[in-house]
Amino acid sequence: MHRSMIPLFAASLVTLGCAASYPVPAQSLADAQSAERSASELGAASNPRAQLFLQLAHEEITKAGVAMKDGDNERADSLLLRARADAELAIAMTREQGARTEAQKAMDQANAQQTTNVNQGVGR
Repeated sequence: MHRSMIPLFAASLVTLGCAASYPVPAQSLADAQSAERSASELGAASNPRAQLFLQLAHEEITKAGVAMKDGDNERADSLLLRARADAELAIAMTREQGARTEAQKAMDQANAQQTTNVNQGVGR
């Protein structure tokens, strides 16, 4: 190898090495943990459908921690993105169930009021 090519070769290796490293996914970790915490606080654990996704999010966050310890930040980031999505799905399912419950209460109240009105002769 020519002497003039050695610095170019070394620079190429350094550039390649820098491109191969993946930063620690600190923000992804914070986002996933925040979504998991929100799902828990909303009561996802008491909703059977949401509970599954909350559990998946928890497991993925745990696996991401192991991947980060092993230096596999790219895999950790991928796991954390999925964990966040699963936790957000648990949040949506929990909110949906709450909305359905409130809608059913409103329907029950409306039906009860209608029955009361009919019994009292109102609305004839």
